Amino acid sequence: MEDLREVTVRPELQLEEVPAPTRLAPHAVALSGEVVTSHLDDDEEPAATGRFVLLHDPTGPEPWEGTWRAVSYAKAQMEPEVGHDPLAGQAGWSWLTDALDAAELGWAAPAGTVTCVTSESFGALVDREPSVELEIRASWTPVLTPGREGPELAAHLAAWGDLLCTLAGLPPLPEGVVALPGLRR
Repeated sequence: MEDLREVTVRPELQLEEVPAPTRLAPHAVALSGEVVTSHLDDDEEPAATGRFVLLHDPTGPEPWEGTWRAVSYAKAQMEPEVGHDPLAGQAGWSWLTDALDAAELGWAAPAGTVTCVTSESFGALVDREPSVELEIRASWTPVLTPGREGPELAAHLAAWGDLLCTLAGLPPLPEGVVALPGLRR
């Protein structure tokens, strides 16, 4: 799992290792991520946030269809019109599957939810603008090539990072542009 700590991601994505859950599998590593699109003041919020957890259980729990499981969470504020779009959930899910497919990764047994929350304020809070938050909770089983597990697991993390950047509204990197290592705080 050392490859996860050295993954190359877009410069706007900041990764930090956080405590991993201890009851879900014998082995786990977790990283939190924030997409920072400008030099933020201390009180500004990142454009998107999330968490990526990689679980390993050599017994291969049946629902996983393998011995590894990626569990992810990603959320971002969206434009208000997204809250009225009946396809927002499908779009959010396709951003995940597109990121995995674009990286040409093997994956199986996907599961997850996409939640779109619209908030409107009233009374003394009427001056607040309506807000919309899109949240993607997903898990999948990385299908790995023997002998290439480390780099392929790192590629799953990088694909999740691409999902987080998409949620933040960043366009894909142009062909031939290479991302630099993310900053660790």
